[in-house]
Amino acid sequence: MHPVPIPDPSLTIRDLLACYAEWGVDSALAEEPVNRLSDPDIKPEPAPPVAAGQGADAAEPSRRAPVPAAPALLIPGAPPPEAAIAAARDAARTAPTLDALRDIVEAFDGCALKTTATRLVFGDGNPEAGIMFVGEAPGRDEDIEGVPFIGRSGKLLDNMIAAIGLDRTRAYIANVIPWRPPGNRTPSPHETQICLPFIRRQIELVDPDILVCLGKPSSQAVLDLKDGIMRTRGRWYDYDTGRRTIRAMATFHPAYLLRQPIYKRLVWQDLRTIAKALQQVTAARS
Repeated sequence: MHPVPIPDPSLTIRDLLACYAEWGVDSALAEEPVNRLSDPDIKPEPAPPVAAGQGADAAEPSRRAPVPAAPALLIPGAPPPEAAIAAARDAARTAPTLDALRDIVEAFDGCALKTTATRLVFGDGNPEAGIMFVGEAPGRDEDIEGVPFIGRSGKLLDNMIAAIGLDRTRAYIANVIPWRPPGNRTPSPHETQICLPFIRRQIELVDPDILVCLGKPSSQAVLDLKDGIMRTRGRWYDYDTGRRTIRAMATFHPAYLLRQPIYKRLVWQDLRTIAKALQQVTAARS
């Protein structure tokens, strides 16, 4: 029988903070800790059942290191998720411009992620560009600056689009989720559905010729794809805005490429296909 290990009393505050950082706890939301498990008003949603044959999907790449999804936070007095989704849909369709949409999202209180994020991360780049990139959600750097894709993955994205002759003055960049999930956790399905009307309206207003979804969560949410990114990347899909059909493609998220650089060659293939399509659009208009 092995003895029970005794915590080292010599551990310092620095050691504790390092432990928190390892767990992804990098933002203090209140002065005192709160035991959410003891709050009778918060009832976590049951985990969805895993259907037979879906075990391989767990190995599909995502934009970040595996962090479990959490149930959507419930705010006292906030509408239930279904009502919040309907409210987001109604509000989004009233936006005549990107600036108006940004103001609407800034004022929207139906998503609990807003209460834990530092600021709204709406979009960046040229809204008149012919190509739009959509990721999943902001990270720590984006949450601090309020600009999507500015951390390590953002620098890699800049390098990716530079390889086909683009930069942020010739592309538009956004995320499905405009607020950073605490600790970079995976957004819950309800959080994604609440935010989805906003990114859909954003796509409609930018009206790009080419839409690129970065990573599995973005492609599944925006393009309604069921398979993982390994099976869906590099193919053309139709995205219907209601006014016209946009050519869309899914590829790997830059954050995943930082962990698995072997897949950069596949992204290069996708980017070459995208660049060729943009050239065809330009030639057709000239």
